[in-house]
Amino acid sequence: MEFEKRNDFLICVDSDGCAMDTMDVKHRKCFGPCLVEIWGLFSRQDQVLSRWNNINLYSMTRGVNRFKGLALMLREIQDTFMAIEGLEDLEAWVREGGELSERALEYRVRERGSLCLEMALLWSRKVNERIDGLSFQDKLPFAGVWEALSQARGRGDIAVVSSANRQAVEEEWRYYGLLDLVDLVMAQDMGSKASCISRLVGMGYERDHVLMAGDAPGDWKAAEESGVLYYPILAGRERESWKEFGEEGIERFFGGRFGGEYQEEKVREFLENLGRPR
Repeated sequence: MEFEKRNDFLICVDSDGCAMDTMDVKHRKCFGPCLVEIWGLFSRQDQVLSRWNNINLYSMTRGVNRFKGLALMLREIQDTFMAIEGLEDLEAWVREGGELSERALEYRVRERGSLCLEMALLWSRKVNERIDGLSFQDKLPFAGVWEALSQARGRGDIAVVSSANRQAVEEEWRYYGLLDLVDLVMAQDMGSKASCISRLVGMGYERDHVLMAGDAPGDWKAAEESGVLYYPILAGRERESWKEFGEEGIERFFGGRFGGEYQEEKVREFLENLGRPR
């Protein structure tokens, strides 16, 4: 990891669904349809796609790692209408708590050779190909992202911390001129978000000088596990969230007034927005 701490403060930003308006289009046009194709679920397509979108976009599992989401969906399919050969192998790999990336899955396939693991790898590669085929007009940054990050630039270090494919993240951020505003990109190939944040904290930041901006429960949990602050970008209210972050959240963060009541109120709004009042 080539990164040098330059400031006392660090802002970590998720990509899909947080900084970039890419989450819905990737799940609706890539992840879900590729699942239907690889497992031959055409007769149940509407049902499968609806459940896939609910798991990955509209509930407390929003933003879950792609392989965890796949295991959840395949378990529902097996329990509901069709046996999935080797599903237990995929579930076991997901449960182990190691790196859940395509690279790690390739190693697991060579080690175990399970049909479900092989199909999961094929699915992931097909998803990446489909995402690569999306136009940049399908993958816009949310309004307010550039302004907020520009305001933070120079006052704190900025890292993208994402569970998405590295190449896709870097291409999207570079195209819209956002990559120049960040110091580091940590993507799927570098491990979980919690481990990425912890590695960054270990470079000498005080934990209350580190903030994770994200749109999903996994982002919030990663921040909690790492003992750092969390600012939520609310699904469906992204423009409003980024506007507040740029106008108030950043100033509170650099001024030492983010934690406590303000942080608690933001988390309450976040949980209520995903349908789980605290």
